[in-house]
Amino acid sequence: MNQFNFLNKLLDIEPDGSPFLSVYLNTEPNETGKKDFDIFLRKQISEHGAVIDPTSDEKKHFDAAADRINDFLGKIDASIRGVAIFASAGPNGFFDTFEFQVPVEENNFFSFDKPHIYPLVRLMEQHPTFAVAAADTNSAFVYTFRRGRVLGKDEIQNVKTNRSEVGGWSQMRYQRHIDNFHQQHAKEVVGELEKLVRDERTETVVIVGDSTVIVPMLLAEMSQELKEKIAATLSMNVNTPEHELLEAADQAVRDHDAAGDKERIEYLFEHNYDDGIGVVGVDKTLAALLNGQVQELYVTANLDDITYDRDSVRNVLTDYAPGTDGEVADAAERAMLVDELIKQAARSADKVRFIEDPHLLKTVGGVGAILRYQAKGVSSV
Repeated sequence: MNQFNFLNKLLDIEPDGSPFLSVYLNTEPNETGKKDFDIFLRKQISEHGAVIDPTSDEKKHFDAAADRINDFLGKIDASIRGVAIFASAGPNGFFDTFEFQVPVEENNFFSFDKPHIYPLVRLMEQHPTFAVAAADTNSAFVYTFRRGRVLGKDEIQNVKTNRSEVGGWSQMRYQRHIDNFHQQHAKEVVGELEKLVRDERTETVVIVGDSTVIVPMLLAEMSQELKEKIAATLSMNVNTPEHELLEAADQAVRDHDAAGDKERIEYLFEHNYDDGIGVVGVDKTLAALLNGQVQELYVTANLDDITYDRDSVRNVLTDYAPGTDGEVADAAERAMLVDELIKQAARSADKVRFIEDPHLLKTVGGVGAILRYQAKGVSSV
């Protein structure tokens, strides 16, 4: 599934009795222009290493993992604003990293028995790939943006047209010529945009330009499928600096997603009834995931807002995975339980959405799902 391709290697990790380190670091400079994540990291490595027998193989593997983490961080580019590092402190030596042009929300160092993926998946979902077409009647720039940076930029320049001062039939013929020229320009821009959306599998588009002139021309040339991907149209100049364009477009995409979240959760609650296709709450959602029913999983963006009854969750894990107590998330550990939800969704669901508005899912413990089908025993009773 495309949304979860980046998780493939992490999903294959099984506990082997060794600690597994998941490290999230904000590597952007502080107010003095210096990067201070290394202070946090040294402290965490020292504290976690201090509780391990210094003569044991476990300590040797832990130190090797710490060395690899430090070696990686010593080589990252100055433009990188956030990193996620996954390292086994065991004999298998697993090591994988992710770099971002946007900052990680906060520094975290987790030592569990397997990767802690919630912050990674949330960061990816918060910063999707989107396309921007900025145009006037004779020029255009088509961008691909992802996670705070420009991935691609195509420029389209056509001959600039000027209005004629002649009148009568000559003026009308000239105006038709100009109109045809502008229409061809709009077709070229839309063609480039459609190619980019198709090649990059982009689901979100922002259109930038004069709302009374070029935007209607572009819309007239678009297929219905492309129109449905438009998150916003912004009235800005085609030559707006890239960083300003990115900032405005990114905010427009966030606003669009927030409105979409509200609609989805309203739909969820409307279908949360016996034999409905909506379920809410950690236990019922987990059961539906383990049963392979979930189409879209909704998780509140703040991990601390997720609440549940531990006994109910343990019962679900026991019923759906008998005899595998050591291979599923401990219901007493919220972080690993949410990871379990996401991992199950990555295996069978179409989409995971993090709901930024904390109020939308507050009354149901912060978790819900839309199902492909309903099955007896997973109702919302």
